[in-house]
Amino acid sequence: MHDDLPRPPSGGSGRLLPPDAGRDRPLFLVAAILVFLACIAALGARGAWHQAQNWTTELESSLTIQIRPVDGRDTEADTQRAAEIARGMPGVQAATPRTREDALALLTPWLGEGNLPDDLPLPLMVDVELEPRAARDDRVAISDLQARLDAEGMAASVDDHSRWARAVRRAAGTAQTLGLSLLALLTGAAAAVIAFAARASLAARTDVIDALHLCGAEDRFIAGLFQRRFFMLGVKSGLVGALFAALVSIGVSFSQSPADMAFFLPRWAANPFELILLGAAPLLAGLTSALSARLAVASDLRGRW
Repeated sequence: MHDDLPRPPSGGSGRLLPPDAGRDRPLFLVAAILVFLACIAALGARGAWHQAQNWTTELESSLTIQIRPVDGRDTEADTQRAAEIARGMPGVQAATPRTREDALALLTPWLGEGNLPDDLPLPLMVDVELEPRAARDDRVAISDLQARLDAEGMAASVDDHSRWARAVRRAAGTAQTLGLSLLALLTGAAAAVIAFAARASLAARTDVIDALHLCGAEDRFIAGLFQRRFFMLGVKSGLVGALFAALVSIGVSFSQSPADMAFFLPRWAANPFELILLGAAPLLAGLTSALSARLAVASDLRGRW
């Protein structure tokens, strides 16, 4: 029985299923757009996670001491003294006292310049930079530092930035989940579009399919013809979509985007993740197209005969 199966002539399935530019061009465009959006979603999810890692590392490698103004005490002198105490703690790499001008500079974006009276008491800050090992091993005892500041009679509080680090991690997790969910939805949409196109192509070539069936071709052979055809279409559209995603990511990386938007944009880092992702996108698009087309055609053929 298998010896009677028709053999595709030289040129493979192209002779039996010739390309139809009228149908293939819109399908190619839609598939390329879906691959482009999928790559952007994956790059954005990875970029959000990478940016969050950088931010949490910066937060966890530093402390902030706030010196509140109190009647009868010199706030600037207390700030200098707090910096000296912090420098004497194990695991502290540097402690920089901030002046009133620094505090005014922090408030200017919110209140405008020159809107605060000169005699308004403002809390002052001490930026404490931890040694890398101390940041990892938690060698700096926050309670000991707080106790030493309290012993000096200062109205001081120590912030280890843990609350902000947790907030950044939650935001990164949310962004990553949204990106991966969008990637899954786009993959499902691409599979549905290819399945619909494969069924339409099967219906448009009933004469060829009937002739192959009369010659003894099995359903798996006919489904294989569509599988190979849509695999190549998926690979080509994947190449175009991945290329445009790379260009957009590179363009975003060199643009002067606002800092608050950088968290969600797919910035190009030229590391193995980006290269593997964009390199695998055409192959994954081809495999998704081939599998969707084969399943759709095989299902229709089972109900046809």
